[in-house]
This record gives sequence, C-alpha cells and structure tokens, in this order.
Amino acid sequence: MLGVLLGCVLAVAAVVAATNAVTVLATKDRIVSAEAAASFGADAIVVLGASVYADGTPSGILQDRLDDGIALYFAGAAPKIIMSGDNSTVSYNEVKAMKDYAVAQGVPSEDVFCDHAGFSTYESMYRAKHVFGAERIVVATQTYHLYRALYAASGLGLEAVGVPSDYREYAHQLQYDVREIPARTKDFFKTLLRVPSTFVGDPISLDQSGDVTEG
Repeated sequence: MLGVLLGCVLAVAAVVAATNAVTVLATKDRIVSAEAAASFGADAIVVLGASVYADGTPSGILQDRLDDGIALYFAGAAPKIIMSGDNSTVSYNEVKAMKDYAVAQGVPSEDVFCDHAGFSTYESMYRAKHVFGAERIVVATQTYHLYRALYAASGLGLEAVGVPSDYREYAHQLQYDVREIPARTKDFFKTLLRVPSTFVGDPISLDQSGDVTEG
C-alpha cells in the first residue's frame, strides 16, 4: 500500500515538473523588451488583474502591471488595452480600478476595455481570443506569471509576446512562485483541452469604444 501511495506521489510530481518545464521552455523566448513589443503589431495589450485595496486603489503588484501596460500603450505597442480581472461580486471590481488608474495616467477612456470575467490567467487569454476577437496581443504582468499566460495564449491560437512588469521586489514573491507551480500544471491541461471560460457571452469588437464595457 505504501509503495502504491509513493508511486502515485512520484507520478504526480513528475507530471507537475514536466508541465512546468514545458510551459517555461516553450515561452521564455516570447518574453521581450518594450521596444520589441512596440514593433509586434498587436491588436491589444492585455493587463492581467491582481488585488485591489478596499478603497479602490491597485495593490503594488497590480500597479506595476498597469504601469507596464500604460507604457506599452504610449510606446505604440497596440491601440487598445484590455483590463482583465475579477469582478465576480458587486463589492469587488478589479477592472474598474484598473481602468480608472489608466485613464488618470492619460490613456483615453475609449481605448480601455474592461474584461469583467477574467477570473483566472487562462480565462483572460480565452476571452481575449474568443470574446474580444484579438489575434495578436502583448501581455503585461510579472515574469513568473508571463510563462503561464503566454503558454495559454499560444495554445488558444493567439500570437502573443509578454513584457515583464518587474519594477520592484514583492514581499510575498516566494508565495507567488510556489503557487505558480500547480497553476501552470492546471492551465497546461486546460489549454490542451481548450476549456471554455466561465462566461463567454457576446463578442466585443475592439474597433468600438472601450466605454461600452464599463457596465
């Protein structure tokens, strides 16, 4: 019995190690500089959500992702930004805080789209493709997170590059790194199966004003 249990543990560990290795090795060359991203010809910059404080201001890790995406926008990397995050309850709205921050930094409101159902990294990539109709995207998030996002994007049929938003050291970085290991395995299989996002809904054209997504 103990031998069977040990065998199962080793098998799971091997799967986790293999899927993490594949995810990182398949995407590391698509993590590029802002200058390279500016010539990529993307349809949109996708900024991935993270925690927002009770007063509606972005956490440090989210602020860095936003500053990354905003800099890419002004560098001409793409004409639109998709703010993709969690708005699963009335009382918690990452994407409104994200859009408000970008607009306060001078990004035109009509160029900022809100993806209220970007509940996970995989779902953000799925919706960028299947709801917003993007074909080429630039992803703005920290390096540890980019591998998973870019792997999902590629597996779902998007051409994608990522620009790291590693602007500071984070107090909980070890926790983020550890949590990312099983998350990469989970998204590896979701990408393999092309699992639909929790909500899909009607298509949203990036050719219109992003203000239509504020509701």
